[in-house]
Parts: sequence; structure tokens; C-alpha cells
Amino acid sequence: MENFKINTKKYHISTYGCQMNVYDSEVLSGYLENMGFMPTEKEEDADVLIINTCAVRKKAEEKVFSLLGKLRPLKKKNPGILIVLWGCMVQQESIAQKVKERYGFVDLVAGTHSLGRFPDLLEKARVSPRTVLDLEIGEEREHLPIKRGHQIKAWVPISHGCNNFCSYCIVPYVRGPEKSRPPQNIINEVRELVNDGYREITLLGQNVNSYGKDLEQEISFADLLNTLDRLEGRFHIRYMTSHPRDFSEKLIRTIQQSQKICEHFHLPLQSGSNKVLKLMNRGYTREYYLELVAKIRDLVQNSAVTTDIITGFPGEEEKDFEETLDMLEKVRFDAAYTFVYSPRKGTKATEMEGQVTSDIKKKRIIILNELQSRISMEVNQQLLGTEQVVLVEGRSKTDPNVYTGRTRTNKIVHFSTSEKNLLGMLVNVDITEAKSWTLTGNYKNIS
Repeated sequence: MENFKINTKKYHISTYGCQMNVYDSEVLSGYLENMGFMPTEKEEDADVLIINTCAVRKKAEEKVFSLLGKLRPLKKKNPGILIVLWGCMVQQESIAQKVKERYGFVDLVAGTHSLGRFPDLLEKARVSPRTVLDLEIGEEREHLPIKRGHQIKAWVPISHGCNNFCSYCIVPYVRGPEKSRPPQNIINEVRELVNDGYREITLLGQNVNSYGKDLEQEISFADLLNTLDRLEGRFHIRYMTSHPRDFSEKLIRTIQQSQKICEHFHLPLQSGSNKVLKLMNRGYTREYYLELVAKIRDLVQNSAVTTDIITGFPGEEEKDFEETLDMLEKVRFDAAYTFVYSPRKGTKATEMEGQVTSDIKKKRIIILNELQSRISMEVNQQLLGTEQVVLVEGRSKTDPNVYTGRTRTNKIVHFSTSEKNLLGMLVNVDITEAKSWTLTGNYKNIS
């Protein structure tokens, strides 16, 4: 890529979707900065403009096509800019072909398996008069360059792909089958990050619980966590995402006995109806889920449980929705990330009978969100007057005296202080105000 090194060139990356996409964008940034590029916040100033896409919901795809429409005049004005469409959305061959046919000004279209080939693909796109398309399966994901997006928090993938095939989910089709990283590579990466001053490590996988099942070495996710917990240094370990079906007691006890693993359990419920859960191919019942949460709360005191819920799944009748509301009341989640069901071409749910109308979906998600907002408020109000240990993540963009951080249970805490340079520090904060999604308090001292 010698042509790119003559002058200081700039790049811009827009990222949609999950934390794995954020990580992939950090790798793309690492490649580009190794080539001599510098980041820019302005699309119009970029020499390379990358859109890292998501395929989980239709809305994310619509945003990308809307953005492409806006970029057409930019490409016409500046023909030298390289426009790259990357990731999950274009791993779907029909979408990739649509982009190639209707948005011919896009220089490179590459899917989730192309990360290790990025420099070569970018060079091909630079010299090609037509859109370069790369949807090949199989990739090298180790020892890639990376430009971390945060000073104290880092993403560390432990596996790629998914074998679960939930009936609504496109991820196994675009990310491929599950593949665990070698444990020593993960351990070395985490150790290096901690030595570099990172204070929070989040382990990533479509289903972290099934880590190691495809490796010759006998190792489970609990074993990996236990090893990482024993590394030297003062830092927090988080992980996402867990599947309730295989969240074992061994894993719960590993977290209970750990020093560094945060007491935050994100367990996507998706529905409170056994009928809908079966249609979703989730592999558990509401009764199993309630027992799992009870076991977690019994063994790990003062833990937080959050979830994901989909409303309007095909076949969801009013009584099924009421069972989901009942689960919110029974479990009393600290928070819930809620979504309206979005049909994804190629998944089984798209072909199911009993598709729910848009109006009913919207009505149900409003009711769901109102209930969860009340529950989250009530849960957080129990923390009024308590002292919480907070890992400081940064300052407020509007007030330099206000810091933001998170507790081990993933509660966002805002607090004011005249203290300088608290980034990455563990501090004690007295909680004085509780809202549904945030806490506010008074800075006390460094923990």
C-alpha cells in the first residue's frame, strides 16, 4: 500500500451493531494506522470511509442504505475516496449483490470473514474500476493489529461464530460456526492489556458459555475465567453474551469465588412464554430460567441480572406477552434491552405462521418498557444511601467536574469532584439519587 504512505491520509469508520463489530472496527483502525492513516470524525475529510454493518435487525440495514444514498454525491465530488462496506450485513450474498448492482460507487464489499485480508483487499479496491467483492469463508483472526477505542476498557474475543441457530437470528449464517480461540492466546492478550494499564477487560463471544467445546484441549469457560482471575493486577473482568441454557453451576461458583469477575449476569430471556421459547429454539423453559436466577442470587450476593427481550415474535399471543410481563415481575431485572421482532431473510422465524402486526408489536414494547422502567427505578432506589465502588471511565462532555463510571454490577454512576486524573481509578461514591438507568452520587475517596 505504498501509494497511501506518500502523504498523511485520513480514515473514518461508522460502526453499527454489537461489541464484536466494535472490536472488528478497532482491528480495521489498527491496519489503517499501520499504513499511515489518521482518524477523522468527518466523513467528507476521509480518504478511506468504512461502514461496518449489522444484520441483526432490519432497521440497522435501512440505516446503512440511507447512509449510502448520502455518500453517493460525496463520491462524485471526491472520486479518490475509497468507500468500504464491511461486516455482517454484506456477508449475506443477496445484500452484497444488491450493493454491487445499485451502489456501484462502493469500492469494496467484504464480509465478516475478510478481516485478515483487509490490506490486500483495500489495495485491490484502490486499483479496480469495479466494486471488489469478498465473501470468502475462513479467516485468520490471531495476531491482527488493533487500535483500541478506549484508554482503560478493552474487548477481547474468546470465540467467533455461533452454533445455536435461534429461529429469529441471522448471526450463525453471517458469522459462521463457533470457533474458540486458543486459551493461551487469550491469556497472553489479557495479561498484556493489564500491563498496558487497562482496568476492564470484556470477553466477547456470541455464546461465551460454550467456549472450548470445539478445542482439543479440555477447557470450559469457567476454567478460562478462573485462569484469568488469577492474573496479577487490579482489573475487572466482564463477558458477553451468555446463553441461559448452558450457564452451569460451575460457572456461577467460579464467579462467586473470584476476585476480578464482575457480579453482573446478562442472561437473554427473549420471552416469558414456554410456547414462544420453543418456537425460538432457545432450549430452556421459564421454569428453568427462574431456577437459574434463584441459584445465581443465592450463591452470588448483591449481583445484578439483566436481560434481552423480543416482543411480537411470530405466534406470540396476548397470553404469551402477559407471561413475559409476569417474568419481569418475578425476576425483577436490573435492566432489560428490549426489541421488536425483526424478520431476517433466511431464518426459520420468517416463514412461521402467526406473524404479529406492527401496531401490536409497538403497543407491546411500550407496555414492556414502562414496566421495566418502573422495576429498574425500584431496584436502583435500594442503593440510595449506600457507598458504591466505581471504576471511573471518563469525564462528562459537558462538565469537566463530572465523572462517569460503573459499579461491578454495571450500574452507571455520575459524580462530581474537583479531583484530577481519576480515569481508570476505583473510587468510593455515596449514592444520593437513583433513576431507572443511572445513579448519581458524591465522590468520597479513592478505593
